[in-house]
Amino acid sequence: MTLLAILLGTLVAGIGSVWVAAWLSFGILSRYTQHMLSLAAGALMATSFLHLLPEAFESEAGAHELFLTLLVGLVFFFLLDKAELWHHGHEHGHDHGHGHGHDHVHHADHAHAHSAHADQEPPRGQWAVLAGDSVHCFGDGILIASAFMADMRLGVIAALAVLAHEIPHHMGDLAVLRQGSSSRQAAILKVSMAGAITALGGAVGYVLVDALHDWLPYFLVVASSSFVYVALADLIPQLQKRLSARETAAQIIWLGLGIGMVVLVSALAGHQH
Repeated sequence: MTLLAILLGTLVAGIGSVWVAAWLSFGILSRYTQHMLSLAAGALMATSFLHLLPEAFESEAGAHELFLTLLVGLVFFFLLDKAELWHHGHEHGHDHGHGHGHDHVHHADHAHAHSAHADQEPPRGQWAVLAGDSVHCFGDGILIASAFMADMRLGVIAALAVLAHEIPHHMGDLAVLRQGSSSRQAAILKVSMAGAITALGGAVGYVLVDALHDWLPYFLVVASSSFVYVALADLIPQLQKRLSARETAAQIIWLGLGIGMVVLVSALAGHQH
């Protein structure tokens, strides 16, 4: 009965949050595609710095080990990004010297400069986001399993808290995946598959909850390193263009909205998980 409740709770939290995020991103907010990059950067950074890292550092794990994990995680996602670029073979290496990743964002102001190249260019940071997401969702599954095994009602609260926390973060993921060639359906499917790993985390957590509990802070730090990397190495540089004061203000507002959404959801969830 407990295992069934864990699987149900993790699937609702893991995949339900993706579908709500997709409904918001592609429904209500679909007209603001350009601004979604700012929103994504804010949501990913806030998820890391206000949610994942504090939770990891509140554990018994040593600060030195956690910072080392963060450093290794950042280097790993940098190398993953390199491998992704190398794999897709760049004849246009000079494009990435200054305008890091500009060529695959379809902004009107410079779309004409890169339009021929943009269509073939894969979105950067896609694998970093999906890898980080999978680790994060696995960790969430362990958290939910731990809560259900302590008390059924606590498990339900934890699953709902994870679902709520993941919505702004998955909106960020979908914005990253939609930058390039991914269709909406492909982006939703990829993030949903990462979300489904929450159930795997729940099942593994049910069997090995005591053994895995000590590793949870490290899962949280690895996940946060991927979000920090994508936000700072991929999203923010695309926003660093010369814009009018009004456009710059809009960017800052949307960045703030991304951060604000995570803060608000954390407050509403009452840090239950």
